[in-house]
Amino acid sequence: MQIFGLTFGPDLLYNKSAMITVIDYGAGNLRSVCNALGFLGEKYEVTGDADRAARADKLILPGVGAFGVCMAKLRELFLDEAIKSAVRAGTPLLGICLGLQMLFDRSDEFGEHEGLGLLPGEVRRINSGGLPLPHIAWTSIDVCGGRLLGGIESGEFFYFVHGYGVHAARLSDEAATAEYGERFTAAAERGNVFGVQFHPEKSGKSGLAVLNNFICI
Repeated sequence: MQIFGLTFGPDLLYNKSAMITVIDYGAGNLRSVCNALGFLGEKYEVTGDADRAARADKLILPGVGAFGVCMAKLRELFLDEAIKSAVRAGTPLLGICLGLQMLFDRSDEFGEHEGLGLLPGEVRRINSGGLPLPHIAWTSIDVCGGRLLGGIESGEFFYFVHGYGVHAARLSDEAATAEYGERFTAAAERGNVFGVQFHPEKSGKSGLAVLNNFICI
């Protein structure tokens, strides 16, 4: 089977029984995420209903846009509390791009905004050292460890699109870092909370391997 011009063997594909719930709050890149899940043979649903999100087997929180606007949409739909309730119950959660950023305490994007507070740390405009912003590029990561990036080696490239970067307060929460003028958190993991700044659904075979790792957790 091929995707993005790459061939995948049966070792990457598994039969999974859990349903992935992709959270729809009107500001996520849903189609590409769902296409990637479908390619991996995963059952999924898309919902903006807080009750369904709170009872999900596994959650994916995508995100495109401004931090404050997207957090406001989550609160408007009561999805912020649904996500927290699910995490407290042990539900695995994966944040993608802005979804990663919203897992943390706060962001200074267009003012000060509170995040979900599931992981300690903050989101700041990237100090790019003169490099153009936003950071739109295939960029290598340095892997720190964890289940989400199992089988991924430091130096592998992933597709990034962002102008603000996460700075985790605890090094133990960093699953990977990357550099674009400055070093920032490229992936985070603690317990059942996971997140990636890059877009795994747009990062070829390595990105699909990361999604598959989450599916198999």
